Amino acid sequence: MKRIEVKLALTVVAPLLDVVKELADSLRSRPAGPSGLPDVDLDFSVEWSRELVEGQRAEIDALLGLFGEDFFKEGVVAFDDQNAELILRACAAIRLRLRETLLKPMGDEALETGDIDLGKLTLAVRRAFMCYLFLATLQELIIQHLDETILGG
Repeated sequence: MKRIEVKLALTVVAPLLDVVKELADSLRSRPAGPSGLPDVDLDFSVEWSRELVEGQRAEIDALLGLFGEDFFKEGVVAFDDQNAELILRACAAIRLRLRETLLKPMGDEALETGDIDLGKLTLAVRRAFMCYLFLATLQELIIQHLDETILGG
């Protein structure tokens, strides 16, 4: 079993966690992606959405669990086969929600290239963008450093 530990700067990460926590509340009640399925029974669509939200709750809990009391003492988060896939999905859900809300005016290309003038952004949008980048970095770390079998490969 592989495990990676990452030391993070508390002063940088703490404000980003506020963004994550704000979005986590909405992700506990509705799917990150488009809801409903075209051309299917309404009951099936409702059940499908309920299951997605249930899974998202577990994923969000796993992500927020990285940033508990121990994190604020040591500044370290750890990824392993127990939490890697959950963390990947939670990061993806939050990034999707950021894209459809605070970061929507920026456009996908600017978000993916990072070609954004931070000085022109409001504090809230700047934090959202930095959170978007932070979560992308966590995803990259997990994918690059953990055994592919952990990720279902």
